[in-house]
Amino acid sequence: MKRYKITLLLLLALMVLWGCGSRSSNADDRKESREAKQLLQGVWSDEDTETVVFKMQGDSVYYPDSTAITSYFRVLDDTLYIGTSARYAIVKHTEHLLWFKGLTGEIVKLVKDNPNAEEVDFEHDKPEILSLTEVLKRDTVVSYDGNRYHLYIAVNPTRYKVVRTTTNDDGLEVENEYYDNIIHLSIFRGSDQIFSSDFKKQQYQQKVDARFLTQSILNNMEYDHVDAQGFHLNVSLCAPDEASCYLIENIISFDGKLSTKLLEY
Repeated sequence: MKRYKITLLLLLALMVLWGCGSRSSNADDRKESREAKQLLQGVWSDEDTETVVFKMQGDSVYYPDSTAITSYFRVLDDTLYIGTSARYAIVKHTEHLLWFKGLTGEIVKLVKDNPNAEEVDFEHDKPEILSLTEVLKRDTVVSYDGNRYHLYIAVNPTRYKVVRTTTNDDGLEVENEYYDNIIHLSIFRGSDQIFSSDFKKQQYQQKVDARFLTQSILNNMEYDHVDAQGFHLNVSLCAPDEASCYLIENIISFDGKLSTKLLEY
């Protein structure tokens, strides 16, 4: 009987929690301002420079940058939500005026109905995906301990997408897509192949910050030197359009074993 009462109490507690969660979810739905969303429809420009910032149409935000990903938006209370995580506190909003706090903390002041907006092309069927590297091939001949070695490095662009989130000049969070690379390395002693493998950025997840790895590109591989340990080649993992990179040393032993070491960030 005692166990039955405990079970009943647990069920009641779960029902109360579920009910609270449902009410909270419904409350968020009710808070969405359809009137504010309707007023946001149109092309918005910087109040001072008249530079077009974005166009809001339906539930979507379109950017003049052809590489930026179109985002979903909504208005809850006095907050503008764009995409999955960005939120901006609305300071002032009328039919032709929108002020909100950007991610940098500054007030972003936008106006609607800029006559120059008609010249801006928002009709991107798909965002342009950037490939930062063309096919790059490099051959290196190395002599060590009486043997002659030939190293082949090939940096190959792929169709693996990397989404990088940045803050633009207007204090808005914007996502851009890039293509990642795969790097192939082969090492020969005469006609004997002692090593051959493709390198992907995922294999360095123990050496690199997880968030950085997700938004980075496997940029390049360069031969450095050879010694008793083997061949030392440095791989760079870089944030697109930034100087931030991880430099990772790859050591290939003479019997084809691979080891890695973080050099710098």
